Amino acid sequence: MPVFEGILPAIVTPLDANERFNRTAFERLAARVYAAGVDGLYVCGQTGEGWVQSIEQRKAVAEAAVHASPAGKTVSIHIGAASTAQSIELARHAARVGAHAVSSLPPPGAYSFEEIRAYYRDVAAASETPFLIYYFPSLAPALNTTARMLELCSLPNVAGLKFTDSNLFRLWELRRSGAVVFNGSDEMLAAGLLMGANGGIGSIYNLLPAEFAGLYSHASAGRWEEARQLQSAINEVIRVILRFPVFPAVKATLGFTGLDCGPCIAPRRGLTEEELAELRRGLLATAAGARLLAS
Repeated sequence: MPVFEGILPAIVTPLDANERFNRTAFERLAARVYAAGVDGLYVCGQTGEGWVQSIEQRKAVAEAAVHASPAGKTVSIHIGAASTAQSIELARHAARVGAHAVSSLPPPGAYSFEEIRAYYRDVAAASETPFLIYYFPSLAPALNTTARMLELCSLPNVAGLKFTDSNLFRLWELRRSGAVVFNGSDEMLAAGLLMGANGGIGSIYNLLPAEFAGLYSHASAGRWEEARQLQSAINEVIRVILRFPVFPAVKATLGFTGLDCGPCIAPRRGLTEEELAELRRGLLATAAGARLLAS
């Protein structure tokens, strides 16, 4: 089994003006975050716009992620899709191209817990790599109890989960059960690690990979005051990003640094010229944001 720990950016999917995958920009971004010390990539999740790409394009992104990752790094592919069959197809492809794990939100829609459980059971069983549930209760209210999550984590081939919630007592309970838990709330990584999380997966890691890697290093060594200070610096940037639609703001910020990742997929809009100027001003007013834009 791969080592499930550390910092995994939920990497954006760079696109050209026609919403086609820009592999060159993806490889540049992957090289940048790896140079900053991250431990792997989380591919085609919400930040990576997996839901709204074609199956074939998602496969191309998965292949690029594996190819761009040095030995010893962990590549987890989000395979959530509209149907069980599509998710299984993506899971089997991920294994064929060399990914180390797959992960999934429940299918979009108002499904019961029994239906979601059957989805995870069938997809995890068909996967040739360990499976990480993507727990995001605001998107899947049927999962919003500890008992139900413990039941899902006990399914065969389920290694653990990405935990995107503010209920850190629940994170602790799931970690206590032996499940691998990746903290999914960027603004609470230090708190999640203090409660036992094995690492983190997040959107803002695209922008501040060295800061998140440093935070994880401090926490792993028990240097909690240093971890808290880095979390505070990161959160100043997050406060700015949250003034805007998050995924377009992340791509726009990467553009400010010379890495054009293109638009988000329609109907998600881009930022207006006024918003771009406000975003830049806001970032420059923070220490970490100013360093990022100067790099």
